[in-house]
Amino acid sequence: MTQAARKIRELPVPRPDDHLGPGRVVRVAPHELEVELRGGERVTAQMALAFPYAPEVDDMLLVIGRGDEHYVIGVLRGTGKTSLSFQGAVDLRAEGGPLTLSSDQGVAIRSPAVGIEAGKLQMFAGSVVQKFTSLYQRVRDALDLRAGTARTVVDGQSYLTAKNASIVTQETMAINGSEIHLG
Repeated sequence: MTQAARKIRELPVPRPDDHLGPGRVVRVAPHELEVELRGGERVTAQMALAFPYAPEVDDMLLVIGRGDEHYVIGVLRGTGKTSLSFQGAVDLRAEGGPLTLSSDQGVAIRSPAVGIEAGKLQMFAGSVVQKFTSLYQRVRDALDLRAGTARTVVDGQSYLTAKNASIVTQETMAINGSEIHLG
């Protein structure tokens, strides 16, 4: 008898109460859940995934079990939340290639402070909405703005200080104020 044949003979023989297959979540409790197996049998199962996953009712999970002990070892079709949480500092790095974060519904970043350091920063969007309590910008070399239309509304006072300034229009220019001081 070959060594492979001996190993096959040593494998445990499946018992009638063994299960490996899909299970639909019918109830979620704090430390266990109830799943419905093929044939309609309902069993209690414990999560045994390598990552934290919060199942929802009607999720389809991969369940393994023997007797009255059942464990969830995979997610076949899920709507629950996967959460990765770490204690202390975390460094997420891609070496030798780009790091891409993507979602079909959006990406959110929440923190008391966010820092971005880059040799080059490119942003492409259909529209951008920015809301700040205060905004300070400092550009060492050149600030260049090209727009189809530009509008600036300032509720309080507005100041423009420059060594030299020019306003050039191809057509009409209007200055409207209760007082206009020149010089």
